[in-house]
Amino acid sequence: MTLSITPLYAGLVGLLFVYLSVQVVQGRFEAKVSVGDGDDKALRKRIRVQGNCAEYAPIGLLLLAMAEIQGAPVWVVHLLGLMLLIGRILHAVGLGLTPQNILMRQSGMALTLLMLILAALANVGHALI
Repeated sequence: MTLSITPLYAGLVGLLFVYLSVQVVQGRFEAKVSVGDGDDKALRKRIRVQGNCAEYAPIGLLLLAMAEIQGAPVWVVHLLGLMLLIGRILHAVGLGLTPQNILMRQSGMALTLLMLILAALANVGHALI
């Protein structure tokens, strides 16, 4: 079976990650820091926003791909993909704002974790059948 839906969300999440990476590079340039955060609070925040995406996106995309490969309905794969993408965007924006928007950050994390739980359960359930 070929993947036809997961690549869409992998591409969009990948573009989000590139955007967040550019934000870190710009922050390093502005703070004149090449390694670490130079004890610069704004740069530290940018690094964490990017890092958080790097920590959660891969497992979400892997679970999404596995669900699609196992034959999950198209609408389910799209729903899970949207949950991951919107969750990561909400979290990045909420954490990246100064002051941070706690509601956006929490909503993004909740949506991401819900996606991970649902996709994980779907994969386990399908594997046991």
